[in-house]
Amino acid sequence: MAQDLDELLDEVEAKFCLAERAEAKEKSRSTETVKKEDDLDTLINEIFEEPNFEKNTFKPKPRLSDHAPATATISSFSKRCSPVYLGGSETPFGIGSSVSQRACDRLRCVACDFWVTSFNDCKWDETCDYLFFRNNMPEAHRLQAKLVRKPGSRAYACQCRWRSVEEATALHSDPELRWVCGKH
Repeated sequence: MAQDLDELLDEVEAKFCLAERAEAKEKSRSTETVKKEDDLDTLINEIFEEPNFEKNTFKPKPRLSDHAPATATISSFSKRCSPVYLGGSETPFGIGSSVSQRACDRLRCVACDFWVTSFNDCKWDETCDYLFFRNNMPEAHRLQAKLVRKPGSRAYACQCRWRSVEEATALHSDPELRWVCGKH
């Protein structure tokens, strides 16, 4: 009788222990999934911390032409320009600050959600209009139709706004532009 009881206890223990182990493994997996989702939520929330940064979807910045468009080196994307500067082709690209007036090469438009493209030693033709950029952005060969060669100048554009700049200028001085630094 005691032997039957021991066998019964062994059988119950085997069933319940295996079930508990399986449950523990499942909980561990679901905890890892939740942790990964929490990490993603943290990253997304980090993007929205900047008050002027309404929307951001990071996409690779396209290389647009032989006019030496702005390109960014891929890094941890953790620093932002403050303040943000635009500049002519003589102004170096980098992280702008009040001490170092560097032109931001990671500009993103919060109005149209496009990366801002720039062309060195060029300016935009005076006949440029909203529809031109709306229909041709971001294809370099189509945008070049309205570029005029001008040494020292840099032409900037997203899908809804465009500027030609010759010297370092703080972005906040032009409230019409809804461009922000997309982190370096």
